[in-house]
Amino acid sequence: MMTMIGRVVRAIGVALMLTLVPAVAHAQTPAQEGFVPVDQLPGQEELPAAPLVAAAYGVAWAAVLVYLFSIWRRLAAVERELTEVGRRIQAGERR
Repeated sequence: MMTMIGRVVRAIGVALMLTLVPAVAHAQTPAQEGFVPVDQLPGQEELPAAPLVAAAYGVAWAAVLVYLFSIWRRLAAVERELTEVGRRIQAGERR
């Protein structure tokens, strides 16, 4: 069985690989020699920002809603336990 430390080490390794591999691939672009006027530069690929921003906000709001749902469920469990404790106190029971 994998220990918690092993899981953390694997998660960090995967995160580093996912972060460093694209950075290394992007860093291998050839360097330009000398000054090149802006109007002579080749066109660059452009991504529209609106869909990316909307997707980012969607993911952020989904994460917030999942977090609130988990808090709601845990709070409901605590309320059930408190109700049970109150019932036991009223009945004079011991565990």
